[in-house]
Amino acid sequence: MGGLLACNAGGVNVLRYGNARDLCLGLEVVFADGTVWHGLSRLRKDNTGYDLRNLIVGSEGTLGVITAASLKLVPRPAGEGTALMVVPDPEAALKLLALARDHMGEAVSAFELMSGMGLRFLEEKLPDLRRPFEEAPEWFVLIDVGLAKGLDPAEALEALFADAFEAELVTDGVIAQSEAQRHEFWEVREQIPEANRRVGAISSHDISVPLGEIAEFIRRADVHFAAMGDVRINCFGHLGDGNLHYNVFPAEGRTKADYLDRRDAIKTAVHDISHALGGSHSAEHGIGRLKVKDLVTYGDPVKIGIMREMKRVLDPKGILNPGAVLG
Repeated sequence: MGGLLACNAGGVNVLRYGNARDLCLGLEVVFADGTVWHGLSRLRKDNTGYDLRNLIVGSEGTLGVITAASLKLVPRPAGEGTALMVVPDPEAALKLLALARDHMGEAVSAFELMSGMGLRFLEEKLPDLRRPFEEAPEWFVLIDVGLAKGLDPAEALEALFADAFEAELVTDGVIAQSEAQRHEFWEVREQIPEANRRVGAISSHDISVPLGEIAEFIRRADVHFAAMGDVRINCFGHLGDGNLHYNVFPAEGRTKADYLDRRDAIKTAVHDISHALGGSHSAEHGIGRLKVKDLVTYGDPVKIGIMREMKRVLDPKGILNPGAVLG
């Protein structure tokens, strides 16, 4: 749990429940000089000075070590449902998300965008995994909802599909009829990263852009890499919070080793496009050591300067996770 908070972990349900930061009420932290901050408050409101909790959450262990936390819990929904719906493009997927929220409000727990390339990778590398569609669509979404007692998730998803079909936002879909089928749908989403690993990405990216810019980001990035002609793109991610994993893979019959001379240029292109659209080059996986230079390239100089001062004050000898975030 300390690690999840230190990295401000996200995931598939951020749309409904927020990042780790949003579920944390208080912390106990050991600082570099051995002093301990006893901040295990359970208060929802506490405006008594600077917010040390949110300073430590997401600092990736560079400012202090989290040794205890008080967390906010939420009731598990009485009824849960899942559907896969085929959409013509990412723009239609965003409109479908808005429609889903019109139907069910905050009951939409997850809204995941996936591409046909992801399904083809699954077929290639994990052939035993059950396929949801006979032919891989170009784009589809996984919608997960959690409703209060007395409401039927399957009926709610059927009503959503009917309205979306009439609005030409979806062309096909399947709604889980059992918990086992819900698990099968989620396996498709959860195994995409494993299939990606087996194919071997040239460069993987964890970017975010404002929701209204998602379709434009994908369009610009696709145009850029189409000009290369010898790569494959698997774009998927958490559409509801603007977080995409736009990953670039070798053409069939080639390996990532064939592209080592272009790897940095590929990463820079993806990050430049997201930055130009007001996005971030690190949505949910942090800076670590891999993105230290990117932080300097795309970060606000004033913010980085303040971060360095915080590090100097709280860890003057640089003993906490040395090399991470600020190098």
